[in-house]
Amino acid sequence: MSNLEKSGSTFQFERVGQTGSLASHVAKQLESQITTGAIGIGEKLPTENQLCELFGVSRTVIREAITQLKSLGLVETRRGVGTTVMRSQPTETMYAYTINPTAVEDILNILEMRLSVETAAAEFAAIRHDSADMQRMEQSLAAFNNALERGDQAREEDYDFHLAISLATKNPFFRQFYEQFNKNVIPRAKLVNTNLDQVATDAYLQRVKEEHEEILSAIRSRDAELARKAMHKHLYRAYHLYEKYQTHNRFE
Repeated sequence: MSNLEKSGSTFQFERVGQTGSLASHVAKQLESQITTGAIGIGEKLPTENQLCELFGVSRTVIREAITQLKSLGLVETRRGVGTTVMRSQPTETMYAYTINPTAVEDILNILEMRLSVETAAAEFAAIRHDSADMQRMEQSLAAFNNALERGDQAREEDYDFHLAISLATKNPFFRQFYEQFNKNVIPRAKLVNTNLDQVATDAYLQRVKEEHEEILSAIRSRDAELARKAMHKHLYRAYHLYEKYQTHNRFE
C-alpha cells in the first residue's frame, strides 16, 4: 500500500503487479477514489510523477490510465494545470434492462481482444490507408449515421465501419480476425431489442457516433497515435460499461 498526503487526508493505492493490464489496474483504483469521494469534484489527481511512484509503474501506464478515466468523463487534463476530477460517476448508464450473464461474459471476452487488436488496426489504417480505403470508411460511417436517424440499432453498419478500418491496414490477418465474428463482434448484437431502454440507447449510440467520427478524423489526418487513442477510448468505454453491469447485476 502506497500513501500520499492530501490536505490533511491520505490517498491510498495498491502497487500493481505484473498480471493483466497495468493501466486498467491503475484506472480502477483511481476511479474508486473518485466515485467514493476520496478525490472530490474539482480536486486534482496526484502528479504524473507521484502516480508513477505510488503505483510502481511507468509514465506510459499512468498516461493510459488517465486516458481511460477521460473516456468515462471522470477527469479532464489541461496543460499547466494537471488532471482535475470533473464528476463523481461515469457519464455512461446501462441502456439495457436485463442482459443474459453469459452474453455479458462473451461481450467482455470479445472486447478484451478488440482492445488489443483494433487499437493496432487503427494505427496501421492511419499510416497505410489510400483513397479507396478512405472512401470505404467514410461511406460506412455515413451508413451508420443514417441508420441512427432512422431509429435503427445500426448493428450491421457499426460492424461495417470497423471492418473498413481493418481493410485499410493492408494486413489480411486483421480482416480475418474481424470477419470471423461477423456482426456478433458488436456488443449490442447480443442484446434483445425488447430489453433496451430506448432513451438511454439513443444517448449511447450518439456517443458511439461521436467516437466513430473521432477515430475517422485521426485516420484521415494520418495521426497514428491519435487514431490508436481514439479507438482505445471507444472500446474501453464499452468494456467498462459491461464490466460494471457484470459486477453489480450478475444473475446468481
